[in-house]
Amino acid sequence: VQLQASGGGLVQTGDSLTLSCTASGRTFSMGWFRQAPGKEREFVGAISGNPRSTDYADSVKGRFTISEDNGKNTVYLQMNSLKPEDTAVYYCAASTSVSMRRRYEYNYWGQGTLVTVSS
Repeated sequence: VQLQASGGGLVQTGDSLTLSCTASGRTFSMGWFRQAPGKEREFVGAISGNPRSTDYADSVKGRFTISEDNGKNTVYLQMNSLKPEDTAVYYCAASTSVSMRRRYEYNYWGQGTLVTVSS
């Protein structure tokens, strides 16, 4: 499975941005992680399970929303009320089993898309 992430860019504090990630095949779980300069890659949010459920890092809960279009094998990360600390390269990840917060649970990774939030 190959993942293609897109939608990053330069925005201002308080703006919104939507990232998308399209998988070349069927997946069961899709997650978003981010990595800021000099920091480790961290969990942002994920969607998994049947029925579908979502999980978010505390730092983005209430501001970010994950949704999916199964017909397009695409997952979206709607990011609202962006802050400078949200600046990072955002990676989408996918697996064929139940996966949420742990990086090692994901088999496939996209190339990353840069989000920069200016103050």
